[in-house]
Amino acid sequence: MASLCALSPPSTSASASSSSRPQLHRRGFLSTFRIRASSSSSSLDSSASTSSPRVVVTRERGKNGKLINALAKHGINCLELPLVQHTHGPDRDMLSSVISDTAFDWIVITSPEAGSVFLEAWKAAGTPNVNVGVVGAGTASVFEDVKQFSQQSLNVAFAPSKATGKVLASELPKNGKRCRVLYPASAKASNEIEEGLSSRGFEVTRLNTYTTVPVQHVDPVLLKQALSTPVVAVASPSAVRAWVKLILELKRWNNSVACIGETTALAGKRLGLQNVYYPAQPGLEGWVDSIREALGAHDNF
Repeated sequence: MASLCALSPPSTSASASSSSRPQLHRRGFLSTFRIRASSSSSSLDSSASTSSPRVVVTRERGKNGKLINALAKHGINCLELPLVQHTHGPDRDMLSSVISDTAFDWIVITSPEAGSVFLEAWKAAGTPNVNVGVVGAGTASVFEDVKQFSQQSLNVAFAPSKATGKVLASELPKNGKRCRVLYPASAKASNEIEEGLSSRGFEVTRLNTYTTVPVQHVDPVLLKQALSTPVVAVASPSAVRAWVKLILELKRWNNSVACIGETTALAGKRLGLQNVYYPAQPGLEGWVDSIREALGAHDNF
């Protein structure tokens, strides 16, 4: 599947309208660019391991390790510049009592942070039997360790065919006329999931258990280095907004942003970012491929 847009940015001779048009690059399962990148990846990877950082990773501090390690396998060095942090949401304190007092057919989890918050409350509630539906493999990985010790009381029983909230809401199995869903979510998450499930007849209880806010301080030395790094990797619309706020006065910043999925990529496009990459299937592997594609495009200019 080819990328949706041409990879080359507008030339200096292009019209003003074309040079200001944001580009979204979706990474397909196979693209002509991927073949070219593979043919030159050995030189890219061998030189990157001894060069300056080529990717800025922006998740909350301590949560960038998987991406850093995955990129290191390709010889790609990273600069860690956390742009966001998680804080308690208004419904967090009531989550454990809701879990213990109410029987739900499904617990719907759509992010690693939502999964971590849920697990903490589930343990406090006495680890009752629950069926969990996750949006994708990255979110499912949060439950790997606990599943080994939960004596089958926590069952990750569903993931949609595509790792998006919209598809999850359309595909979640419905058992019987009355099917109750607990949806612990970010306070900033859209209403897409509960509206989609409600339209299918599910009874949805949404609890805003956490929220994502920009970090209060960004090291100016690290920021200066990040601004000259070819690719910024972002995993949420909140991180995109935080980055755009930092570069708002830098009208000539035109490096690439590699997003974990389409939702984050669309947020970047709406905010005016010019070179946005994202995988067709959200997740770590696709994210790494999109980052490498962005780096390849940068090196070809």
